[in-house]
Amino acid sequence: MKYILFITLTLLSMTMNGQEYRKLTVEEQRVIIEKGTEAPFSGQYYKHNEVGTYHCKQCNAPLYRSSSKFDSGCGWPSFDDQISGAITRLKDKDGFRTEIICSNCEGHLGHIFLGEGFTKKNTRHCVNSISMTFIPEKRDTAIFAGGCFWGVEHLLQNRWGVISVTSGYTGGDLENPTYQMVSSGTSGHAEAVEVIYDMNQISFKDLTKYFLEIHDPTQYNRQGPDVGDQYRSEIFYLNEIQRSEAKELIEILKKKGLNVVTKLTPASIFYPAEQYHQDYYLRKGTQPYCHSYIKRF
Repeated sequence: MKYILFITLTLLSMTMNGQEYRKLTVEEQRVIIEKGTEAPFSGQYYKHNEVGTYHCKQCNAPLYRSSSKFDSGCGWPSFDDQISGAITRLKDKDGFRTEIICSNCEGHLGHIFLGEGFTKKNTRHCVNSISMTFIPEKRDTAIFAGGCFWGVEHLLQNRWGVISVTSGYTGGDLENPTYQMVSSGTSGHAEAVEVIYDMNQISFKDLTKYFLEIHDPTQYNRQGPDVGDQYRSEIFYLNEIQRSEAKELIEILKKKGLNVVTKLTPASIFYPAEQYHQDYYLRKGTQPYCHSYIKRF
């Protein structure tokens, strides 16, 4: 009977919901499938402090960012926030506690507790280390221009794997440009964004693909109602790999019949824009007026 149960659980861990999942060990199955608990102070992530992302051991779905982790002294990894949509809450079989499971594969993670006052968010996700795997952060940079930087910044900020987006100016010869200089259309600079992203979560190619889908790469020196050289479509590559991958994507769009005018230019100095331009739509609470997602690939 135990042998039959082992085979059944193994198959569940590999093919649940029609997806191929990682094959679990007997102890991982006991916790993730059978809703068991590892011994306190024994898990590999209890005192773990690297920068990166914690993923579901079974399906690899991202669950928590390291910035949400804190030491509660309870003996298990603790987080005061989750990645949006990653966690589902269920009433525990004991009738008192609230269980947390991976929203993607329904694997057991642990329990959630509220009102304890450990952090400002007043929330503690108490998670078994054995239910997770950790992927360290690996940073890289991309620089894009595609019209008003407010809209490009806002849409890229919401892309998984993006760590930060800064609005600024680049592509011209004028040192330390201001918004007034660039908006005159005579500085040679474009309104652009500098994107810091985690290469373990998103590739430069996929990031560039998304960039080419959130603005119109067929519009020359404009984007919607914004007209001028400073609103041009341009990819400022930092190395030959970025140039090659960006060129490949542009050629794909051209073969689809799009008259792409996006320039490929070696990156030069990126000047951050004034503070009042940063996180514009996030602070305003509205959506971009000339940028939206259109699937092109």
